[in-house]
Amino acid sequence: MVSVGVVGASGYVGGEILRLLLQHGGVDVTLATSRTMKGEYVFKAHPNLKGFTELKFTDDDPVTAASKVDLLFLSVPHGSSVKVTPEIVEMGTRLIDMTGDFRLKDPSLYPIWYGFEHPAPDLLPRFVYGLPETHREEIRNARFVANPGCIASSTIYSLLPFARSGMINDVTVVDAKTGSSASGNAANRASVYSERYNSIRPYRAAGHRHTAEIEQELSQHAGRKVKVALSAHAVNMVRGIQTTSSVFTDREVAEVDVWKIMRQTYRGEPFVRFIRDRDGVYRLPDPKITVGSNFVDIGFEIDRHTGRVVVISTIDNLIKGAAGNSVHSMNLMLGFPETQGLSTIPLHPA
Repeated sequence: MVSVGVVGASGYVGGEILRLLLQHGGVDVTLATSRTMKGEYVFKAHPNLKGFTELKFTDDDPVTAASKVDLLFLSVPHGSSVKVTPEIVEMGTRLIDMTGDFRLKDPSLYPIWYGFEHPAPDLLPRFVYGLPETHREEIRNARFVANPGCIASSTIYSLLPFARSGMINDVTVVDAKTGSSASGNAANRASVYSERYNSIRPYRAAGHRHTAEIEQELSQHAGRKVKVALSAHAVNMVRGIQTTSSVFTDREVAEVDVWKIMRQTYRGEPFVRFIRDRDGVYRLPDPKITVGSNFVDIGFEIDRHTGRVVVISTIDNLIKGAAGNSVHSMNLMLGFPETQGLSTIPLHPA
């Protein structure tokens, strides 16, 4: 049995990683850390896990935690992973980093998007970008994985077919809406109920850090530089992300063309669903019908008036946008069936 630990396990993402691992069957969750909840049962932070584990939080530092397990999930603030990761890499423990510290391959981008000079640029090539649908074989052979950002995941899934087919132009406009769980469980004025409720708040109208990894991945698949104009909004829901992307084309595109590239890109993928119905309530993707699952739902409409394809993608930000992708990567790294521990049917209503 493979021993697995989660650093930063009292947060929302850490809790969802634990929930998935406890139902996995192929791993033994032996360690969960929290600086603020040392000695408390895990279910004190995550009451949904009561009856599924008697594990207690420790306050082990990440390096100590890595020395006790075969594989470690590192769910800590951006900028703090890189301070401990070099020692963990030297130790050889398999690592899935949930931060942005190793997502970008070009170290010169870190001062621009993350506000710091990367102190370990030599390690960047050793981390695989943890999007299983696009880096499957690399992840299988990896010891170190950088899990993607949540908005980045939703955006890349929707735009990947267009990048691969050469249908994506120089600039693609992306409108992202995300639920409150994406900002974590730390209290601040913006997250107070009376401020957050009934609100659509543009919290990054421009300059969202996930832009860099979106451009990196799409450019790689397009074979040329792709630019993304991303605006992010906080909306009145707990879970979920919806990205609405405008792909401007220089030629007329028929529906059959879009269906063709979508199906070619995602043929056989267990967690990709296409949503485009002529009637009913959910005619296009809605984050409400992905809640609790590792699915990404993708749909589209063609706007002939402006010569664009409107591509809509929805995910549960805590699962497909974080914990689910990381467990999917773990399955690939350890040789488990890809869907093991991830075949949860979405909740409805939610």
